[in-house]
Amino acid sequence: MSIDRPLSGITVVELGHSVAAPFAGQILADLGARVIKVENPDGGDYARGWGPPFWNGSSTSFHCLNRGKEGVTVDFSREDDVEALRTLILAKADAVIQNLRPGILEKFGLTAAALRTEKPSLIWCDIGAFGATGPLAKKPGYDPLAQASTGIMSVTGEGERPPVRVGVSLIDMGSGMWTVIGMLSALLARNSTGEGRTVATSLYETGLAWMTIPLAGYAASGDVRKPHGSGIAEIVPYQAFETADGWLMIAAGNDNLYRKLCAALNLPALAQDPDFATNPMRVVNRDRLLPQIAAAVRPQKTAALGDTLDAAGVPNAPLLTTDQVAEHPQTRALDMTVRCGADGIDLVGVPLAFEGKRPRARTGAPKLGEHNALLGAAAPKGVVNAQ
Repeated sequence: MSIDRPLSGITVVELGHSVAAPFAGQILADLGARVIKVENPDGGDYARGWGPPFWNGSSTSFHCLNRGKEGVTVDFSREDDVEALRTLILAKADAVIQNLRPGILEKFGLTAAALRTEKPSLIWCDIGAFGATGPLAKKPGYDPLAQASTGIMSVTGEGERPPVRVGVSLIDMGSGMWTVIGMLSALLARNSTGEGRTVATSLYETGLAWMTIPLAGYAASGDVRKPHGSGIAEIVPYQAFETADGWLMIAAGNDNLYRKLCAALNLPALAQDPDFATNPMRVVNRDRLLPQIAAAVRPQKTAALGDTLDAAGVPNAPLLTTDQVAEHPQTRALDMTVRCGADGIDLVGVPLAFEGKRPRARTGAPKLGEHNALLGAAAPKGVVNAQ
């Protein structure tokens, strides 16, 4: 097993679409697992059509979430297709990831209970919408619904302005990460017991986890936190300030950093004012403090002010656009992107390295049904992988 492929030898069947399950599968593929993606033959994963932009007939969203995988199609209206999938799982799979609508797999006997009865070593990972129990358990869900219903949108944005969702699929991708964590834990336990287990998470549970700090604040005080734009409720100053040519994020996260910021901005009176001496005081008096800092920042150029704050030891960063991030020397130095396939595009890899080597799958996303021969090559019914 090579250093940068720690999951080599592990096979995962992905019954997933959109983002959550595919992102989990993409992480596992980068870590060296063999990931076999199952799609509907009539159009495949919904994400194939999420564009423009497109690349080689599928959206760039699909490519970045499904690189490094093999792909098969299964028509659930055909008994022989369902049986071929069952056989593939029993013969080849160490684990299954699924994020299909509640009740779909039950119709065909493709459940954790049924398959783990036949193959006790199987690890089954469910990614649901609102969780396995409760009044919303059967309700379908998507990333923005979970952002709305778990309170994330209530603490995102500015004051009384309309709600704003986080601009990336935070909930979907987070659910994929929790799935990988659960699966790896189950694989580790299986090494000792030989038994698989069922792992479950959901978009709603992931959203609640991301709301850990606001929910703790509510539990302690009863206060309902309002959104603070680029800032947060608990620390001041800790937000983006407009400059003469852009925006600069300034993170003076403790009292010492605050005093350094005041010195760098030539604001000695703010450093000495007892109303701003400690972070709790600055939080209480943020409406008086922040306009004064903003006024000192606004006439300055972003790069020059960033250099000044760097010299003073105050954490800061310019707000960059997607193209600036892609071309940034730090992005390039970290070698985070990989070109998948001979005619591929540069796609972001997992933010991990083992002994300095970054794990990554180098093949592109599969064409629809590209590896359907795998369904015919699965072992006969009843043959179970003993892993």
